[in-house]
Amino acid sequence: MTESLLLSSSPFTAASRSLRPSSSPCCPSPRSVLPSRRRLETTSRPLPSASTAGSSIYPASWLRTPSFVSAAGAAAWSGVEEVPPPEDRLDDGGDGPSSVELVPILSEAQFDRVIAEAQQLDESVIVLWMANWCRKCIYLKPKLEKLAADYYPRIRFYCVDVNAVPQRLVTRAEIAKMPTVQLWKDSKKQDEVIGGHKAWLVVDDVRKMIENED
Repeated sequence: MTESLLLSSSPFTAASRSLRPSSSPCCPSPRSVLPSRRRLETTSRPLPSASTAGSSIYPASWLRTPSFVSAAGAAAWSGVEEVPPPEDRLDDGGDGPSSVELVPILSEAQFDRVIAEAQQLDESVIVLWMANWCRKCIYLKPKLEKLAADYYPRIRFYCVDVNAVPQRLVTRAEIAKMPTVQLWKDSKKQDEVIGGHKAWLVVDDVRKMIENED
């Protein structure tokens, strides 16, 4: 019994107990504190830069990893030039834009002024009657803007949001369905295309309407 009391009070025994890993949740074990070998290898690996991305010291599979190479760095080492959006390109002839934005008409007075100016210049005017809630109108508008580039600047293309102008103007233009594309000349409506089908078919009908008017 005396021998066991001496062992329990020995400083060496207390020190050895303090070095044992604790199972308490507030005191993590030494093994959990030390990072694993896999974690050390990952954090110690150098990241490639734009200047060293083309070097042979980095494997090709590693350089293609999106987390290591940014979009600008990828364009630099791959040699691929950024391509502008189709809307910003010129057409095949290189002498004009690929699309022309439809000029919005916001009032009846503006509509009368546009029609009067076209009559003085002996020109035709294409007007798209649309609504911001109409899905077919939203699909048709950018396609008409591409068509407008084919006739620019001989024919002007405009758009009218029926919710943004007085109802009197909509009644005057005899709009029964949307989208509706009208051709105006000599202050009168000459022809129209009602867009009840696919957008590319409507554009084809509008082109025929313009060609037949000429």
